Amino acid sequence: MDRLTEMEAFATVVDQGGFTDAAKKMGISKSAVSKHVSSLEARLGARLLNRTTRRVSPTEIGLAYYDRARRVLNDAGEADSMVTSMQSAPSGLLRISVATDFGVNHLSPVLGDFLSEFPDITVNMVLNNRYVELISEGFDMAVRIGELEDSTLRARKLTETSKRMIASPQYLAKHGRPTKIDDLNDHKLLHYSNQASGNVWKLTAPSGEKRQVRTAGWLTVNDGQSLLNAAISGLGIAYLPSFLYAEAEAAGLVEEAIPDLPGETQGIYAVYPPGRFTQPKVRAFIDFLAHAFAEKGPNQW
Repeated sequence: MDRLTEMEAFATVVDQGGFTDAAKKMGISKSAVSKHVSSLEARLGARLLNRTTRRVSPTEIGLAYYDRARRVLNDAGEADSMVTSMQSAPSGLLRISVATDFGVNHLSPVLGDFLSEFPDITVNMVLNNRYVELISEGFDMAVRIGELEDSTLRARKLTETSKRMIASPQYLAKHGRPTKIDDLNDHKLLHYSNQASGNVWKLTAPSGEKRQVRTAGWLTVNDGQSLLNAAISGLGIAYLPSFLYAEAEAAGLVEEAIPDLPGETQGIYAVYPPGRFTQPKVRAFIDFLAHAFAEKGPNQW
């Protein structure tokens, strides 16, 4: 007899508390269930069930076997479901967490194309500037920028952005252009309050030396777009990713404050819960994003 069927018959008898209800659950005869269980006991050389006229219960060995057998059966069911799901069209609700600046400027504009391509998927995109706990907060995936925190999450790199200090031509004309990192002490620096490193800019000198600049200034904001607007208005120097300031730079509204300094390159990643099986809706969206941002890069936004 089939080993998996024997295990299923035994586990169902334990679950249902008897052969009659187990037969109804499996859709086969009571005698067939009994034969499967007897065959299993004969193969193992052990009695797995205590049988009386009034009830059926697992023996000590049977209870230990049941725990393992139930796990095997659950894994087999999940494997069947995985194959079925992978062959079906992606569908269902997709909950995404995205950093506000990137979501507004680059994810929102391409969502229409994704939904047109996958009409059976509905998207709930949450914009925020914190690292959400994907599993406990019910998210299917997130788009994150910069160095990833150590975690069990899986990640796929979508593209890269560079991070540079920028200011308006008017500000630089009025206050002078800094030529080295130490000159920043004499300038108005615009601080991003959600920065993981606190109010410190981590910069690299032309020599390769790593430097830190404290950015306590007259404006602190928890939103990158607001910092860009402040820089365009001439309020000071901001340290921002290229995906945010590229259009303003192309329009001549801002320029690099210290062009000779090496820029910091940051990865942009899709992160999602671990597991051997990635849901089709998640896989479809990640593949879509990888294609949508294939031509983007540190200086191509």
